[in-house]
Formats: sequence, structure tokens, C-alpha cells
Amino acid sequence: MEILSQMWSLLGLLTVLQNVLPSQLLSLLHSFYESLQDLFSPYSYFEIPEFNGYCGVDVNDLYRHVNLYLNSVNPAGSSTCRRLTLSRSRSSNRISFTVAPNHTVHDSFSGHSLSWTHHVDTVQDSVEEKRSFTLKLPKRHRQTLLSAYLDHVTSRAEEFERVSRERRLFTNNGHGSYDSGWVSVPFRHPSTFETLALEPQLKKQITEDLTAFANGKEFYHRVGRAWKRGYLLYGPPGSGKSSLIAAMANYLCYDVYDLELTKVTDNSELRALLLQTTNRSIIVIEDIDCSVDLTADRMLKSSNTSTTAKTKRSSSIKEMGSRIASSTCGNNNNNNGEESGRVTLSGLLNFTDGLWSCCSEEKIIVFTTNHRDSVDPALIRCGRMDVHVSLGTCGPHAFKVLAKNYLGIESHHALFDVVESCIRAGGALTPAQIGEVLLRNRGNVDLAMKEVVSAMQAKILSGREVMECDELVITRSPESVVVVRSPENWDSSPGGKYGNRSKKRKEGTKANFLVRLRSLTKSDSGRKGV
Repeated sequence: MEILSQMWSLLGLLTVLQNVLPSQLLSLLHSFYESLQDLFSPYSYFEIPEFNGYCGVDVNDLYRHVNLYLNSVNPAGSSTCRRLTLSRSRSSNRISFTVAPNHTVHDSFSGHSLSWTHHVDTVQDSVEEKRSFTLKLPKRHRQTLLSAYLDHVTSRAEEFERVSRERRLFTNNGHGSYDSGWVSVPFRHPSTFETLALEPQLKKQITEDLTAFANGKEFYHRVGRAWKRGYLLYGPPGSGKSSLIAAMANYLCYDVYDLELTKVTDNSELRALLLQTTNRSIIVIEDIDCSVDLTADRMLKSSNTSTTAKTKRSSSIKEMGSRIASSTCGNNNNNNGEESGRVTLSGLLNFTDGLWSCCSEEKIIVFTTNHRDSVDPALIRCGRMDVHVSLGTCGPHAFKVLAKNYLGIESHHALFDVVESCIRAGGALTPAQIGEVLLRNRGNVDLAMKEVVSAMQAKILSGREVMECDELVITRSPESVVVVRSPENWDSSPGGKYGNRSKKRKEGTKANFLVRLRSLTKSDSGRKGV
């Protein structure tokens, strides 16, 4: 009881001194006490406020990184903290936590114990709060620990922010506004490389290239290249180009900007849209050969060149020369007006590989097309489109991935060998075609597989009919009938010695293969009792 009474007396004395002594003296005494504490304490303390300076406007990025870092650590490692504040946003399923006011979380780095204390103080005569984190680490190792540990905190926080943030799908609104040229919705496409119908080798090459790009910041800076990469995806409709883009975005946790060139008025607006994109994003231009008439620029230049040559050759006739010159000037003015009012090939080239393309970092530009030969070669050269990915019909492994996704077939099925034989015989289908058949019959695995085999057999039969119809292309002239054939068939012309024999051999091989397929499907039906 005597000890308690003495403590109450001391507290009362301190209260009286706080009311009697001036505030400047109290502040000096408090600073002196903290200096003594720092002198004899084995730890060093570093305060990280929420805002830089005293205005409370400039946000301290290090404070934000510390908050993200404490979210990224294993919650089991934060069990030493007695109280945590839990929260979850409406657009995310992830539960995040922050350290409750005036509570501490312990951490370890390079074999040393550290701790973070979250301070929240109420500002006098205000409803605002002053927040900060205090880092405590061993004093004797602070020179070697502080810089390395803060770098670790920053890198871990950026990685956590990249993975956990909500990704967005943007598209240009076509209003030509330099302030809000994009509108967005949450990007929640479920496509991943695990569910993508690709052959294993191609899938491995793409994922390794994406990983090397995402981790190549120092490499790109060292070699003096903009930190960006171009992908050209080409193949028939339904081959999975859009699904691959979504899988790339989910793999890297990037935003997606779907650029509609037909809504862009001119090159200036195209450049403004590029400036509004963020880091860690994928810029997509689908059907690049159909978006705008980019080849017209080259045709226009060639026509102007030919017009100039004709003008020079006719310069001897003054009157005609003046007319041609005036018409040429008028055409050039009209052409300049057209170029200033639309997106040109030059503007798109500068967009992908010009000086403005390096305005931000860690970007991937993706072009898609159904016909690669229709795209201007300048757009798909190395340095602009670095990786060309050919997507077509499904191979055996890609089909098994689709069968697993749609039908849940984990092991071998009796018709897998028949499907593989059909693929080798030219009956392969695109992922969209196979997916539609499997989706329609997903309730019955055997029926779905037989429907796929029937569709592949129908394609083989249609290909045989087309081959027989296109084998002879006859061009009629008044004098005679000329038979035009492909070079590989020149040795077996219809009137030749071995022409009929080779044709019968092809028909016999096709017929035998189809008979074998029908027998396999019938025997499988007998085994299944269908």
C-alpha cells in the first residue's frame, strides 16, 4: 500500500508540474528524457509518417509500402500482435488487415529481430488523426540492416500490390478527351494457362518469355531498351487469341487496354491515349488488318511519286504542265487533310516503337489478326512485334485439356486414340468448335466424345470432296482446253502413265481410313453398350 500511495503522489506531482511549468520547458525535458533513453537503449527507432512535411498533402510512399508489407506477411507470423484491424473491399475477396492503433508487430530479417509499431494520435482541436509507423531494430546493426530491410519491404509490398489489386479492362470511349479517354470495368476473365488449349511446348515458351519480361527491369535499362514487348497472335477465328490475351493478363496480373482504332480520330488522340495508360498493362489491338486501312498510306505515296514523274516528263508543254502542277498540288492538299483527320501507318508505328512508346514501363502490346500476310510488314518486324504466336487447330494434348475442362476426364478415354487419328488425318478442329460440341453434350461424356469424332470425320470427308473438286482447274480458250495443275502433280497428269493409278491409290487410302474409323467407333459402342 505504501508503494501505491507513493506512485499516486508522484503522478499528482507530475500533474501539478505540467500545469505550472511552461510548455517550452516541458518539451525540453521530454526531449532530454528521450535522448537519455536512446543513449542507453540497445535499439534504434525510425518513424515513418503517413504524409511528408507538415502540410499533410504529399503522401509518404514508404508508409504505404509498410502497410502493404504487413499485409503480405503470413498472418500466423503476426500472432504476437494482440489486436488487428480486418477489412475487405466490395470488389475483392481478399481480407486485409492493419495493425491496430498503438500495437506492435514483430518481424525478422537476416537473423535479427525487428518490430513495427502503429501510432495513431489525435490532432488537438481537430477531427483528423496523425498516423505513423515506428521501426525498431538493433542499434549496432542499423547501418547494415536499415537500407537492405527497407528495400526488402518495398519490393515485397510492390509484388503484393501487383497481385492483390483489382485488375481493370479499359476501352477508349471515342470522345477524343485528353483527360478521360478510357472507360473501364473490372477484369474478371477466368482464362489461365492451365485451362488454355495449347500444346505444352508452346505454353512453356510463352510463360517463360512473360516471366523473363516481368523480371527484366534491370536488363532492359542496362541494354538501353524501352521496357516493353510486342506479341503478334495470328490464326483462324476460334483459335483462342482472345483467351490467350486473358491468360497473359491473369498470369502477369496486368490491366488490359482494348484499343478500338476506328474510334480514334487522328494520330494526336492516339498519342494521348497512350500517355493515359499505366504501367504493368497490356495494350490490345484486335484484327489489326481490319481496323483501319493502313496500307493506303503506302499506295498514296507511290501514286504521288508516279504523278510527279509524269509531271517532269511533260514539262515541255507549259499549259499542260501548269494544269498537272495545279492538280498535283490540289491532290496533295486533300491527302494532307485526310492524313490529319485519321490514324495513319506512321502514327501507329510511332505508337508501338516511337519515342512516345517509352512514356511508361512494363507494357505489352498485342496485335491479333486472322491473316498475317495482310498486315503491313513494318508493323510486325522485330522490335515492334517481338514474338509471333501461330494459333490454329487443336493438337492431341490441347484436345485432352479441353476434355478435362468440359467433361472432367482426368484419365485416358477409349476414343482418345480415334481423335488423335482424326487429327493426323486432317480432321482437326479449332478450340472454339470443339468447346461448343463438348459444352452442348457435357452431361454425357461418351456422347460428347462421339460427337467430336463425328465432327472430325465430317471435316475429313469435306476435305476429300474439296480435294477431288480442286484437283483439276480447267481454263477454256477458243483454241483449246488447257489443264492447269499444281507442280507436285505434274508427274501424274490425267493423260499420263501413272495418273489414274495415283488417283485410285489416294481414294483407296482415304476409304480404308474411314472404314477403320467407323469400325473403331462401332466396336467402342459395342463395348459400352450404346
